[in-house]
Amino acid sequence: MNTILEMLPANIRDHLLSLRLDQIEQIEEIRIRLTKRVEVITGGKPVFLSYRTTLEDGLMILNELSGYSIYTLEEELKRGYVTIKGGHRVGLSGRVITEEGKVKAIREVTSFNIRVAKEKLGLADPLQSYVFKKKWLNTLIIGPPQTGKTTLLRDFARLISIGTNHSPAHKVGVVDERSEIAGSVHGIPQHSFGERLDVLDACPKAEGMMMMIRSMSPDVLVVDEIGREEDTAAIMECVHAGVQLFVSVHGYSIEDLYKRPTLKPLIQNKVFDRYIELSRIKGPGTVKRILNQDGANLLSNEMGVTT
Repeated sequence: MNTILEMLPANIRDHLLSLRLDQIEQIEEIRIRLTKRVEVITGGKPVFLSYRTTLEDGLMILNELSGYSIYTLEEELKRGYVTIKGGHRVGLSGRVITEEGKVKAIREVTSFNIRVAKEKLGLADPLQSYVFKKKWLNTLIIGPPQTGKTTLLRDFARLISIGTNHSPAHKVGVVDERSEIAGSVHGIPQHSFGERLDVLDACPKAEGMMMMIRSMSPDVLVVDEIGREEDTAAIMECVHAGVQLFVSVHGYSIEDLYKRPTLKPLIQNKVFDRYIELSRIKGPGTVKRILNQDGANLLSNEMGVTT
């Protein structure tokens, strides 16, 4: 949180620190909309601060993000987000500039969504026995927004790359299109991983998977939030190349994926050996079900893993 606090204008920072300690510790998002009250998502619930942001606040935040040179944010403004030290991601919205039908940049930024990156070391440890059977099994993590998919995926990358009592460290390739898994800044991951891990940062998933296989020969590929047709095609290529996969996707259950034409082939062809379904029933990161290829639930009770 210190990195985030340092980039905020004093008025916003002071009002944020007026929250209860337990609320501060559970902050997931800080939404700053110019001329509106600051919204803080903490413990899964919205809390509005009394302070209304000003145009000067927005300019100060942009200056902090860009090092007082807005031109350095050209690529980030095209993507709509900036990753800062600590792996935190700042989403941006405002007036979009297009060129030949494609987004060129966001100008006149009016909203900032600061997503607090939370590294939970050891989160994946209790799940190891379900996804490792003499080798790491192809695993798909399913969950709606803010259920801890990326946090769990990140810890699997850490676990696989450092090794365990049952498995030596493997070569892990992370294709991090939105800079959320590794939280890289200037190409350097901000989160904890083993020595045998390589990251392709800000690279489109489908293209990145193929690049990783050709250039880094990973044993396991880790990819966040698949969904496009080209993602599915790339995953099929990875399987045929003998690379194991740990992947996440938006959804409430495996049944949801059958309704999505781009993902249905992965289920029908039994590409994944395990499906981990997450929810917020007992807080973010509740493991609702762990299914095998045939859809059988391997869990008797919800595990309630906390992310």
